[in-house]
Amino acid sequence: MTRDDILGIIARHTSEVIPELKGHEFKPGDRLADLGANSVDRAEIVMMTMESLSLQIPRVELFGASNIGELADVLFKKSQPA
Repeated sequence: MTRDDILGIIARHTSEVIPELKGHEFKPGDRLADLGANSVDRAEIVMMTMESLSLQIPRVELFGASNIGELADVLFKKSQPA
């Protein structure tokens, strides 16, 4: 799975949680908060994405990501074999 695949998964889950974004062209620099996601929405998007990737990592390890591109980067690194 590539970083772009993960970015697509994040975009899909974001559109599921915030239906108004269906058809939105997501860019790596998009911030979930700027797209209208409140803290509960953001947590749900991250949880759904981690489930899709079969990842179980502490949420605290994702706090540094300031946009969906950085979130995809972190999740991609965590998905790689050690």
